[in-house]
Amino acid sequence: MSEKVKKTSDRVHLLDEIRGFAILCMVVYHTMYQLKYSFGVNVPIFFESWFNVIRDIFAGAFIFISGIMCRFSRNNLKRGVQCFFLGMIITFVTPFFSSEGIVFGILHFLGISMMLYGLFGEYIERLPSLAGIIICALLAVITWNISLGFIGIPGVFEWNLPLKAYEVGVLFPFGLFNADFRSSDYFAIFPWIFVFLAGSYFGLYAKERKLPEFFYRSHIKWLGTVGRYTIWIYILHAPLIFLVCNLIFR
Repeated sequence: MSEKVKKTSDRVHLLDEIRGFAILCMVVYHTMYQLKYSFGVNVPIFFESWFNVIRDIFAGAFIFISGIMCRFSRNNLKRGVQCFFLGMIITFVTPFFSSEGIVFGILHFLGISMMLYGLFGEYIERLPSLAGIIICALLAVITWNISLGFIGIPGVFEWNLPLKAYEVGVLFPFGLFNADFRSSDYFAIFPWIFVFLAGSYFGLYAKERKLPEFFYRSHIKWLGTVGRYTIWIYILHAPLIFLVCNLIFR
């Protein structure tokens, strides 16, 4: 069997398709963001609470699958450095075609997460997968409201964090930011790192082919193809959206 055929057969096609759908949803979200904040077009659903929930679900799915892929990578540290570097390029470029730049977007976050996994993966993998998923899910819930000033489970226990931590201004990668912080795409290390790590634990089941067989079959080929090129779609979609909207509305 050729190397190319072997690589194709080893793919978890359903995850590619889910990731492809998630990146398309992200493109739609960023299109509405540009329409609202760069071109003053009213997008009513943009401020609906249910829309924010949908956004977080698909963003979480994308991050979860990125964690799964760490189990298949030969060099997560290298991938992380490359991903973070691309994120920094976007940070310097976006102010030219957006009302707000991207200070710590999903590429920055994924880059940091991959690097951490590359450095400490052998220790992370010592924990049984099921235990790791449960612990990460619990930590994600506990840190979900860190940007609101506390960690814990609302109605069960809450621990307020010191306000000075938010006023420092340099802790925004961890979810600690003040009212002056602006980023058109923002994914803090907490709580999203635990979604990523939960995916890495789940990834062992995928790598060892312990998931149902339909995970490994291709269902929607074009969507799977989109899922395999998400990083390039993410890099290119923002300037393309801006150019198209600029032609239409200006």
